[in-house]
Amino acid sequence: MTQPQTQISVIPATLADAEKLALLNKQLIEDENHDNPMTVDQLTERMSSFLSGDYSAIFCVDENQKTLGKNKKILGYALVNKTTNPIYLRQFFIFRDERRKGYGKQFLIKLLESLNTDTIDIEVLAGNEAGKAFWLSLNFKPISIYIRYEREV
Repeated sequence: MTQPQTQISVIPATLADAEKLALLNKQLIEDENHDNPMTVDQLTERMSSFLSGDYSAIFCVDENQKTLGKNKKILGYALVNKTTNPIYLRQFFIFRDERRKGYGKQFLIKLLESLNTDTIDIEVLAGNEAGKAFWLSLNFKPISIYIRYEREV
């Protein structure tokens, strides 16, 4: 893994960012090989619901690179439920072309600082080997196995 070329920061997303977050969530669903069939419109509606409820979204941005004028380049995002104890990290995403540069680890550190916590929970899909390897490399420890039965018809 190469070291980050830049310093990142975290900025809160707003309800106005729901569609942008949904587009990123769609990529995350694809990367995880998740069976979620939702369209971007459905994901936007769901994201709006999350952001209107107990969830907050946080963007990971490149502090140095400016795109579209004064806006900072988005490297990824996280969706967290701050009402749970420990805080629940529902979604965590770094753009595909920005991975393996150290941004994920740097983002997690900044995210924990911004949330003022040292403990956070996340679920990783059983088939998401890259995700499991990433989280285990950051010293996350397995605490349960979530399994499902579906009767064949």
